[in-house]
Amino acid sequence: MADTYAGKLPVPTPETQPYWDAAKEGVLLLPKCDDCGGWTYYPRPFCMHCFSKQVTWTKASGKATIYSYAINHLPVKGFDDPGPVVILVAQLAEGPRMISNLKTDGVADPEQIALDAPIEIGFRQVTDDIALPFFQLTQ
Repeated sequence: MADTYAGKLPVPTPETQPYWDAAKEGVLLLPKCDDCGGWTYYPRPFCMHCFSKQVTWTKASGKATIYSYAINHLPVKGFDDPGPVVILVAQLAEGPRMISNLKTDGVADPEQIALDAPIEIGFRQVTDDIALPFFQLTQ
């Protein structure tokens, strides 16, 4: 069942379709370079490190830490989440950084979120074809 969402949706391309297909299954799938071993986000058909086109879609751990964040206190079109929206840059365990939201359910004061705090990815199914990533704090 799809979550209620009113924001703008991404449009998958042939190059990013494996990412979106995996997201629907709750899996973070990223290109990993067969030549240098580097991981790439945002998904592309080449390595961001050595520009090789020899990349393989590989399951990532989904584990990360908070690299940076901002708290938006203004109303946001999208999910009907109460309270402020925490926009973060996640440092993925595999190396790349990813911009997403932090799910703040159960967090009493989002302003107390610490840099380098451990987080883990999750996905919200918003249409039959699109699941959007978010992160949540882990212990």
